[in-house]
Amino acid sequence: MSGGYFDYGQFQMGDIAAQIEEVIRANDSTEKDEYGDDEYGDDVSWHWSPETVERFKEAEHTIRQAAEMVQRIDWLLSGDDGEDTFMTRWDEEVRGYY
Repeated sequence: MSGGYFDYGQFQMGDIAAQIEEVIRANDSTEKDEYGDDEYGDDVSWHWSPETVERFKEAEHTIRQAAEMVQRIDWLLSGDDGEDTFMTRWDEEVRGYY
């Protein structure tokens, strides 16, 4: 297994981003499941404004980018990547978020 310098915390960051993405998807949802019930259940009563949802989207994007940054540094510090590979992957994978 590669990495581990940060105890794989970057994967927790990815989980947080996924949860925010789910909140965005559930906000004001009218989706129904195969039984005709609310897709996200009765306990989801979020009705965030479009401006707030935009902030959620910004946060989700930034957290995913930060997780990728941590991943690249993790592999460098763990000896899985050298500096040249680190720089290449940073440019391809992290800067791809811009």
